[in-house]
Amino acid sequence: MVRQGPVVLHRPWQRNPVVILGFVLWVAMLAFGLQGFVERMQSDALFSDLQSWMPWGLWVASYIWFIGLSAGSFLLSTLVYVFGLKRLERVGKLALVVALITLIMAMMMIAFDVGHMSRLFEIYYRPQFHSMMAWMGWLYGAYFLLLVFETYFVLHADFVNGRALAGGQGAVARFLSFGRRESLTERDLRRDRRIVGVLATIGIPLAFAFHGGVGALFGTVDARDVWHTGLYPIIFLTGAFLTGGALFTSIFAFFWPNQDGAWREIVLTLAKIVLVLLLFDVLLEWADLSIPLWYGIGPEVAELKYMLFGPFWWSFWGVSLTAGVIVPLLLLTIGRNSPKAISWAGVLIVVSYLATRVNLVVPGLQSPELPNLQYSYHDGRLLYHYVPTWSEWELVLFVCALGIALLVIAARVLPSIMGRELS
Repeated sequence: MVRQGPVVLHRPWQRNPVVILGFVLWVAMLAFGLQGFVERMQSDALFSDLQSWMPWGLWVASYIWFIGLSAGSFLLSTLVYVFGLKRLERVGKLALVVALITLIMAMMMIAFDVGHMSRLFEIYYRPQFHSMMAWMGWLYGAYFLLLVFETYFVLHADFVNGRALAGGQGAVARFLSFGRRESLTERDLRRDRRIVGVLATIGIPLAFAFHGGVGALFGTVDARDVWHTGLYPIIFLTGAFLTGGALFTSIFAFFWPNQDGAWREIVLTLAKIVLVLLLFDVLLEWADLSIPLWYGIGPEVAELKYMLFGPFWWSFWGVSLTAGVIVPLLLLTIGRNSPKAISWAGVLIVVSYLATRVNLVVPGLQSPELPNLQYSYHDGRLLYHYVPTWSEWELVLFVCALGIALLVIAARVLPSIMGRELS
């Protein structure tokens, strides 16, 4: 295979305190998360604060969060495989792997939210295509298959070249080369590049469709006034581009082993992309909030005031706005030449966006569809109040820990996604 010169490999577990801290946090996440996972798998009963009038909560918000990370990472990879942006060429493989892993996390999260998980696949063999939710299920299936095949053909040469390696790298390479013994010819490589280009091109409208469709899923619920807006598909798409780009920027800035001049240039390029997306996302959110609140009339005002000034006001003002917008803006502007500042800005954007998604889901369910409906019946399962339980948080932590583990394993057995040669 073609060698790209010497690669300076850092030993992050010895030199990078961020990795050490991250490992400690990962162990804690896994330890707590396993309990929630075991509870959920042992029973169809949901160990949550969800009720008949509050059917969506933290798990749905987390699913939207994860699926946005996947769509954003995938669309970042298209800058390489569709638009041929040479400056980002070395990170295309990693972007695809991140997109695939976060998609798996999103699918797990929404599966856990279904009361009877065994019925999840009915959306495929008994679909009702007048439902936006049925369309979403089929779009996710198509997107998953596309990601699997595109990732395979991007890494095809690595699988073939790594057949003789020992350990996990060799085992994975031999399995995924499907018995091929000869090396790939230049014709084979050109064929793989064509296939990747076609799949990536198909994936662009597909990514727009499935994540814009998530916004449309909310927007078509006309019984919920705060959601019923044509702006939601655009808000969801922008949030996906922003969080996916921020996640990828953080991973690349923190953990890329060859931190040379080209690495720095890529980090600064990614930072500019994230900054533009953050400003555009702020503009959309401002439009969504300010228009109904300007005169304070309209059925959605109560939900917006609940989000801004209700019992969880700190989630909007402290987490979403301060930690997710103001601080990252300062880091991306004042610290625009510092890869460390840029990477922390990405972390803040990604983590705080979960609060943004919770603030989208929960306030929209706080008001009854009919006036005074909350006084018609009295039962513990008929309340317009929701606070995520510890069991709900445990399951989110489990999915996050699993996703991190999958990424680490992928980086070890597929070193080329991190810019390393097979060895």
